[in-house]
Parts: sequence; C-alpha cells; structure tokens
Amino acid sequence: MNQQDAIKIFEEKQVRTVWDEDIEEWYVSIIDVIEVLTENDRPRKYWSDLKAKLKKEGSEVSEKIGQLKMKASDGKMRLTDVASTQQLFRLIQSIPSPKAEPFKLWLATLAKERLDEMQDPEISIDRALKQYLELGYSQNWINQRLKSIEIRKELTDEWKDRDIQEGLEFATLTDIITKTWADKTTKEYKVLKGLKKENLRDNMTNTELILNMLAEASTKDISQAVSPKDLDESKKVAKQGGNVAKIAKEELEARTGKKVVTALNSKKILENQK
Repeated sequence: MNQQDAIKIFEEKQVRTVWDEDIEEWYVSIIDVIEVLTENDRPRKYWSDLKAKLKKEGSEVSEKIGQLKMKASDGKMRLTDVASTQQLFRLIQSIPSPKAEPFKLWLATLAKERLDEMQDPEISIDRALKQYLELGYSQNWINQRLKSIEIRKELTDEWKDRDIQEGLEFATLTDIITKTWADKTTKEYKVLKGLKKENLRDNMTNTELILNMLAEASTKDISQAVSPKDLDESKKVAKQGGNVAKIAKEELEARTGKKVVTALNSKKILENQK
C-alpha cells in the first residue's frame, strides 16, 4: 500500500485520513468521525460500545475494520481503527447525528478531490488557500503558510532520496530541527501553545513560520550539499539546518527584546486580527 497521510477539515474539526494510491481509496480514522458526528468527549468508548453492538447484531462492518498508523495527539504514530468511505457510509447509519447527511456529502467529495489534485497539483494549493481564508487567517499569513508547505515537501523529498523512512524517522529529524532552533521538541512546542491534534504550523505566528521555513530549507540545502549516507548523518544535518534559524532567531530577539517562540495559537492570532 502506497500511502499518503492527510488531515481533512469538516466543520472546523480535524479528521485524519490516509490515501491509498494503489487502489485510489481514502481510509479515515473512525474515532475522528465519531467525535465529529457525536461531539462525544469519549469517542473511543463510544466506538467500543458501537462495535460490540454491531457484532451482537451480526453486522459485518465491524469485522472488516482495519488499522493503520496515524499521528496521535501526542505526535506519535499509533495504530488506529480506519474505514474506507464505503464502510463509513454504512457505519454512519448506526450513529444518530444531525451531521450525518452533511458528513456523507463531505465524504463523497474526498476521492474526487484527490484525483483532481493528482491531475493538477495547483488545485490542492487553491483549496488550501480557500480553507485558510474561510477560517479567518490573514492573506499575509496564508502566503507564508503555503510557502512553508512547499518547503516542507522539498525537505521530505530530500529525506526520501536519502532512504529516510516516513513516520518515526521523519518525526525524529523534525524534532531535531525544531529543538535546535526553537529550543523545544514538537511535542513541547504544541504543549506551549495548548494544542492537541491541531497542526503546529497552523498555529505559528508569521515570524515563527519564517524561522521554521529557514530551518527546514537550510536542512534540505545542507543535505543536498553533503549527501548524508544514513539516518545518523542526517541527524547531524538536521541540527546544522536548525542552527541556521537559531542564529537568526537569537539575533532578532536581541534587537527586539521579544521572544519569537510564544504561546500564541491560531485562536489567539485570529482574535488579535479582529
């Protein structure tokens, strides 16, 4: 299975998904779907009870549910129950919710959107732009965020060329970069900003985004220059790339007297823009 992870948004709620390129199918986190539809503060317990109920009724849906590794709220990759869009359509019938029909329509658009994006990558950029605008972000911040996505993709492509594995190894190198320039691991950074499942970059200020981009772009450039042979050598490169941004951050803080890394998150940023 050739997989690509993605976070999708339904009514401002994050839904973890995985796209299987081999069969051109989305797999969606069932826990996230239940949380969206029921607004239950214990979606795992809800799903456990529902599975037991479906099994008792002789339903085949719960028996065909699979598991894939997805990023949990603590940033680690953990096995999560997932369902295809067809399975979800059947599963939603067992979940009383006024959001069921809108969610079904949302599901129906996922595969088509993905296929469109594969034909024309600019479509995905346009969709991201529209989504950020709808959430209330400023045009200036959105421009920075879209650029950060491009830079991150260039870095991960470079890692793939060096046979760095997606998942844990990507996360390890990202943590080194972040820890070096921001003096915090990704998890520590998210805790500072009061985040759980939310994307860290979506909750950075303009300056934080710019310095994170500098760190990742520098890491990519250094990697291309020195051609690290394995993960250990790539760790050294990640620290060197992060250090470029660290120097810039310290210089800026010395001149402004203000800390760059702050507890500001998207909610507070958007409130300040109003």
